[in-house]
Amino acid sequence: MSLSLRVIDPNFPSYTITAEKNDHASGIEALYDRCFGYGRFAKTAERLREGNVLLKKLSLVAIDSEGLVIAAVRLWPLQVGETGQAVFVGPVAVDDQYRGSGLGLQMTNQCMELAKQDGWPLAILIGDAGYFSKIGFKRISTDQYSAPGYVPPQRLLALDLKDHALSKIEGPLSVPRAAKPEE
Repeated sequence: MSLSLRVIDPNFPSYTITAEKNDHASGIEALYDRCFGYGRFAKTAERLREGNVLLKKLSLVAIDSEGLVIAAVRLWPLQVGETGQAVFVGPVAVDDQYRGSGLGLQMTNQCMELAKQDGWPLAILIGDAGYFSKIGFKRISTDQYSAPGYVPPQRLLALDLKDHALSKIEGPLSVPRAAKPEE
């Protein structure tokens, strides 16, 4: 799936949204450092990315006119219970200069469309319910979908990508066995 979209908004400097590539990695990490700091490595969401394999073809970046990464949305495979599958969304990051532009939601929504086209049944993220509900994410129970660490109950969210997938898939969230290196 190829995607590249040039965006011109008179209120913000122009940028291009494109699929993540290997040469974006250092720019994305720099963006995450600016947006979240090093404390992000201590969060439960990081436990669901450690030892996991990034779904690059479903992950997007926004690049400004100078070639800097100004936004990123990454997707990761997630195991739900014994046999369920979902994409794990995040981090979703937008540079301060572009906050309020709608870029984070726009890119997250585009990633959800890519994941849906790729056959994923469900998307799960840990984030702000008020923000992500604007594109259809709903709160889900931390009892039915336990994570490898504490998640505030109001921050565990999901979006059906296939009809009623949420009602058919539940259980502990983990890195898929296939993504983990052999021991």
